[in-house]
Amino acid sequence: MPVYLDHAATTPMLPEAIAAYTEALGIVGNPSSIHSQGQNAKRMLEEARESVAESLGCDPIEVVFTSGGTESVNLAVKGLFWARNASGTRARILVPRGEHHATIDTVEWLERYEGAIIDWVPIDELGRVRVDELAELLEQHDDVALVTLLWANNEVGTVQPIAEIAALAARHGVPVHADAISAYRHVPIDFAATGLAALSVSAHKFGGPLGIGALVLDRSAVVVPLIHGGGQQRDVRSGTQDVPAAISFGVAAQHPVTSFAPLRDRIIAGVRAAVPSAVLRGDPDLDARLDNNAHFTFPGCEGDSLLFLLDAAGVSVSTGSACRAGIPEASHVLLGMGLSVADARGALRITVGHTTTEADVDAFLQALPAAVERATRAGLNDRDVAARVDSVDA
Repeated sequence: MPVYLDHAATTPMLPEAIAAYTEALGIVGNPSSIHSQGQNAKRMLEEARESVAESLGCDPIEVVFTSGGTESVNLAVKGLFWARNASGTRARILVPRGEHHATIDTVEWLERYEGAIIDWVPIDELGRVRVDELAELLEQHDDVALVTLLWANNEVGTVQPIAEIAALAARHGVPVHADAISAYRHVPIDFAATGLAALSVSAHKFGGPLGIGALVLDRSAVVVPLIHGGGQQRDVRSGTQDVPAAISFGVAAQHPVTSFAPLRDRIIAGVRAAVPSAVLRGDPDLDARLDNNAHFTFPGCEGDSLLFLLDAAGVSVSTGSACRAGIPEASHVLLGMGLSVADARGALRITVGHTTTEADVDAFLQALPAAVERATRAGLNDRDVAARVDSVDA
């Protein structure tokens, strides 16, 4: 039986979410229709919205359902930028290095086509945003449209000081968007208490279905929509809403939160014992990183080689984010943390989830030493792996 330890990429649907989804596929009625069947669909949709809102500490009206995390990020970043820069006086976006490509590619698109000015905020050796550098940029510039950052780094698992950053930006009248796609259901989220303008989540990261996410948008926040036509969801995201997916999302959002820290800690301790040269990346304070994330670099190894060798042994892991269409390249997150290209190429991300067992962890730890030994003998490929950092390193 294959061992799946790549839950940060996607995690299997919860049985309750599958049952709710399949049952909801039989619902007839467009929730925008005024007849009884349409209104029944709307009632079930809004009940799902209430469930998601409760899990995020926000009001139901603040939950905007989307097609997933990437759309949520695009809607937040582009929408806030367009609204704030309507007069052409707020063209600057502050973005930490090490962000997910959903954010990086979005702000670079805005830079290329909409005249945005991107300031890349440094991160430290643990992957945490340098708040002092962010504060300096906010002091220096009065043309900042928004700050956007990960709640927790999707590769190395380091949790960011979101409330501190939101309060800092608020003193300058700047809205903050947080990408909480990796953090949702792994760290407590109380949107109302954060001071954020917007927050992005995705259902398939914690046991809901693929193809649905949400943007939590504060009542006072103004965005220009990406999609027009129909005026659904506060005119922020028009279109007929996916009721079955929303219902399944709501069920998953109400599933009891389980800490994965014991399994994560077994992996970290086991890797250190099995391969003493391996280096844990991200915050070594295990309470300050995601409870399902163990990220190591293995000196002298190609992460790709390790991945394929482990896959051949029946264990699925990752070299980093799964959202770069299978392109092998040194992690921009690790490069932003100060690692060399050679060290950054030797990365593995091991992430656990609700289906992970102790036997899965044991199987991984049993397969790892042989994989590392073979990858070390193979050494580093002499091909020129161009890290996709572009202006991030500028």
